[in-house]
Amino acid sequence: MNIDSYRDMLETVQAFHAKHRFRETGGEELTYRVALMTEELGEISACVTKGKSNEKLAEECADLFILLLGTAIAADFDLRQAFWDKMKKVESRESRMVNGRIRVSEFRDT
Repeated sequence: MNIDSYRDMLETVQAFHAKHRFRETGGEELTYRVALMTEELGEISACVTKGKSNEKLAEECADLFILLLGTAIAADFDLRQAFWDKMKKVESRESRMVNGRIRVSEFRDT
């Protein structure tokens, strides 16, 4: 196993899903997965706002990453390809300062 391999990470999460029978027991239902990701975002936010350690923040980010990989498995899409497709789009976007912070987005002047 190559710890830096996307394929190995994906296979590890897939094995975790199979071990716990996620597909058969509702663990791959997308609304449920969104709720879990929202929960993890809240835990990431708590790490930042409450000054928790970088180790705890890394752990919570890893939880979210695992959920993202699992969502790609559940919804049957290639997250790696989606990443590169999206990066191609965002790399061509302009940035602006919004409320004192840099923002890269599809700005629409209305």
